[in-house]
Amino acid sequence: MSEPVLLERMIEALLFAAAEPLSQADLAGRLPEGADVAAGLAALQSAYVGRGVMVAEVGGRWRFQTAADLAFLMTEERVEPRRLSKAAQETLAIVAYHQPVTRAEIDAIRGVQASRGTLDLLLEVGMVRPRGRRRTPGRPVTYVTTDAFLEHFALAGLADLPGAAEMKAAGLLDLDLGPDFSVPDPAAAVASEDAAGEDSPGGEFHTDYLGEEGG
Repeated sequence: MSEPVLLERMIEALLFAAAEPLSQADLAGRLPEGADVAAGLAALQSAYVGRGVMVAEVGGRWRFQTAADLAFLMTEERVEPRRLSKAAQETLAIVAYHQPVTRAEIDAIRGVQASRGTLDLLLEVGMVRPRGRRRTPGRPVTYVTTDAFLEHFALAGLADLPGAAEMKAAGLLDLDLGPDFSVPDPAAAVASEDAAGEDSPGGEFHTDYLGEEGG
């Protein structure tokens, strides 16, 4: 075997086994003294022209990399679920178990005023929707969970919502609520609200439900 071919094979082996790109100095430190590293790299580059991988120089260092026209084979698209903050999880749990519920009622149950963006985030990701305006002074907007909420937590309906302990174990209620927190029947609450009377969101509702609310 000729020396140039042997040198080419040695460089190939070093680049293949390296955990990171190697400089000419790195290669020279492992090759026989006096080896023409530049010539060996040039020969190796030529040998890999048109192959699935190529010998490329990146920032003065050398490595094997996928041929540019085959990069699409290495691309993987993933849908990363949007992780809710603790405040958003807490708010979602309260809406789920106390719906239909107003923003003021959510704050009262949590014992702390939520930032307006917390509920807006739940609206944006489709877990919560505005239901209508309660027929009480100030006509506050009420909120309920959506079908997307049921699908996300694999629930057939609101009647299948777990108890508080199960809810924490499932990650739906990742917090310690105060002793006043209860787990009512949301389905019964919605039916009761229907009987008591609630305005359905009309055409003008969609433009003002994120504005100031009374009550």
